[in-house]
Amino acid sequence: MTKAIRFHQTGGSDVLQYESIDLPPPAAGEVRVRHTAVGVNFIDTYFRSGLYPAPLPSGLGKEMAGVVEALGDGVTGLAVGDRVATGSAPNGTYAEASNMPAKELVKIPDGVSDEVAAAAMLKGLTAWYLLRETYKVQKGETILIHSAAGGVGLIACQWAKALGATVIGTVGSEAKMAAAREAGAQHVLLLQEGWEKKVRGIAPQGLPVVYDSVGKDTFEASLNCLRPRGLMVSFGNSSGAVPPFAPGVLAAKGSLYLTRPTLFAYIATRPELERAAAELFAVMASGAVKIAVNQRFPLAQAKAAHDALEGRKTTGATVLLP
Repeated sequence: MTKAIRFHQTGGSDVLQYESIDLPPPAAGEVRVRHTAVGVNFIDTYFRSGLYPAPLPSGLGKEMAGVVEALGDGVTGLAVGDRVATGSAPNGTYAEASNMPAKELVKIPDGVSDEVAAAAMLKGLTAWYLLRETYKVQKGETILIHSAAGGVGLIACQWAKALGATVIGTVGSEAKMAAAREAGAQHVLLLQEGWEKKVRGIAPQGLPVVYDSVGKDTFEASLNCLRPRGLMVSFGNSSGAVPPFAPGVLAAKGSLYLTRPTLFAYIATRPELERAAAELFAVMASGAVKIAVNQRFPLAQAKAAHDALEGRKTTGATVLLP
């Protein structure tokens, strides 16, 4: 038996339950991992609320670090005792242990703590694909990153600065402005009425790209910040899903491009995952990107972690400790 957070119906954070579950031996292609730290992300709240469908009852969580305890048939490249991490696991990392597909795991380099690895995988790989794949940020460009003091935002700001970009970051409160500046955002704006006009004051010709994890509340204004043929990257829904709109809106605002990417499409194959993880760990090793773990909760207090995240009371990364 092992302890895990599960939910039997969708809804608010109160649907999360701390339960004992049976954990069978790992199947072929799987690895049993004892979790040492678990990352908390907005995508977890989307599954819990029902915004993203999941078969019920369901486990929760896609990001964790831990130690390999057993190998299923056919697993190669890993050994009992290896420190491993993932940011793309099937829902179920909110647990003391789990059986994970070996293909989703990467080894944690020496010098990277389990907490940092658990906080870095989903958020760090998200920053990687946003800045290096969805739109390849170039030196000298000015870009906009929403939720600049959040888990993805702090990493993306640092990485974009290292690439030579000027970063405009938005935050939801004055208390978060310093964190965004320290991460490399040269301009930090509060998300309040008229923020997009301030963006235009900084970049009168418009921006080549906007990275928006907020969703409904910022979508239209974000489009207004783009230059002709600019790219709107909508990768989250922290304020709710973007409502349907006519594609003609993109034409009227300058033949804009819109994409709604997910990390899992960028690391769908083992070579893609390995390349992404290698680039992430390399930029961390260089010192250009530091992962800030600013909130820690016991696994049993996952509800409190969700409340803090959704209440915009967190900065950087949040981890659960089994």
